[in-house]
Parts: sequence; C-alpha cells; structure tokens
Amino acid sequence: MTIAAIGLVPHRERPMAHTLTQAAAAWFGERGVEVRIPAEEAEAVGLPHLACEREHFGDGVDLVLAVGGDGTMLHAVQLAYAAKAPLLGVNAGQLGYLSALEAAELDGAMPRLLAGDYEIVERMMLEVRLDAAGGSTTEFGLNEMVLEKERAGHLIRFELSINRTPFTSYAADGVIVATPTGSTAYSFSVRGPIASPALRCLLLTPISPHMLFDRSLVLAEHEELEFQVGDGRRVVCTVDGRESGVLTTGDRVVCQAAAEPLRMVALAPRDFHQILKAKFSLPDR
Repeated sequence: MTIAAIGLVPHRERPMAHTLTQAAAAWFGERGVEVRIPAEEAEAVGLPHLACEREHFGDGVDLVLAVGGDGTMLHAVQLAYAAKAPLLGVNAGQLGYLSALEAAELDGAMPRLLAGDYEIVERMMLEVRLDAAGGSTTEFGLNEMVLEKERAGHLIRFELSINRTPFTSYAADGVIVATPTGSTAYSFSVRGPIASPALRCLLLTPISPHMLFDRSLVLAEHEELEFQVGDGRRVVCTVDGRESGVLTTGDRVVCQAAAEPLRMVALAPRDFHQILKAKFSLPDR
C-alpha cells in the first residue's frame, strides 16, 4: 500500500511524544508524504504548519500514527475509525498496552511503513446508541461502554434486556460492557474476564453490585444488550473514557458489536498471552 498522506496524533503534554512526532513528521515530509496533525496537537508539539481541522483529518489519509500512551491511542481510534484508515500506536507513555511499537523502534519502522511492509489485524469495535429525551446518538469505542452513578453514595438501577427480551434488574455502582480488547482495561479492574482480542464477543460486568447475581456475562458478537435507567437517579454514560451523556429514568442505552472492525497495523506477529504476561509482570511460575 502506498502512503500518500499520514496522520500523526501525539500526546499534547508529553515531551517524548513531541520529539517522536517531530522526527516522524520530518522523515515522512522529506519523502513527499503529506503529514497532517489535529490542530490542537499540532500547536502543542510546535508544528502549527501541519495543523488540520478534525473534520478534515481523515480525508484521504492512508495511515494514522498515535504517539503517546493508551489514552492517546483511544483518542486516535476515533479519527482512524471514521477515516477507515489503519492505526499504529507508538508507546511514549507508561503501560502502552495498545501500542505495537516502543519509542526506540519508531526509526526502524518508518521505512517499512512507507514501503507497505506490514500486516493489518482487525479489532472488534463496540457500537453504543443512547436514546434519551434529547434524541438519539451513536458512538463507537474500542475498549468499553460504562454506565456509572453521577453522585457518590447512591446506587443506580437499570433493567437489562438481551436480544430485546427482559433478562434481569441490576442494582450497582455501574456496569461495564467491554470488547475483548477492553477486557484488560477498566473491565479488568473490576474483576471482569480477560478475552483474547482474536475473539468477537461482548463482556458485561457489574461494578460493585448490590445483588446476589454478581457475575460477568460473555455474549456472542451478534447479541444486543439494552439498558433502561430506573429510579430517578442520573447515570453517566462514557465510551472509551469520553462522556457521551447523562441519562435519567426511562432513557436507554443499546450496545452491540459494530459492523466494521478497527484496522490496526502489525509489523511483527504479536502473541497476546506473552504481551499480557510482560505488561502485567507475571512470573514464570
């Protein structure tokens, strides 16, 4: 694949991300590749001449490079997914679980990217539809959708339907619906199951449930989850950490696997289990 235009999405405040972005912009620019950076990030890294408004960032872009930690990667997902462009993460943060490259590997990777010497792997995305009094909106996420209480000290209650059939009522601090990719993120911290990203499934895990049924559910990719908010308390909905809306009694949220996956760049085979072991510092025995 020929790269005519590349999008760079750096962390706004991390000096290492700035240095890497400046180096990548210079390298690709010298080889005739159009380089674009979202306007706010371009100003932050000192490359205002490469600034591009977000609504035009994905127009004809052939590859998106996220430079930062997992938060930067999730931000870049929205831009790459909308553009149907492959995404590559460079870790300039701490954990960097979603990144395929460490900072020191970027120099060696750029010639391969320009030559099209890489594979594409697909990751399931989550489609989230909010039906509230103000109307209906749809968002997409790589990791998870979270419904949480707005105020401390209060439970939230909601009715869950699976495939449009009532399943049960929940009383909890919240609930997480994660993808396999997101199973090692927030869902993991509330003891949700870990799933290989090679799978396509939905993982539902309650947060601090006040009920006897407190187990996670693993559902097939074609199944649909619908939550209806009850009891008059306000519920905050977030998708990949972005607040999507505040819901009240009777409002609904519908979650399902998105029809289109996210395309991610792989420069070498990645063993999910060994990455899991390394990132969480698991001992051999």
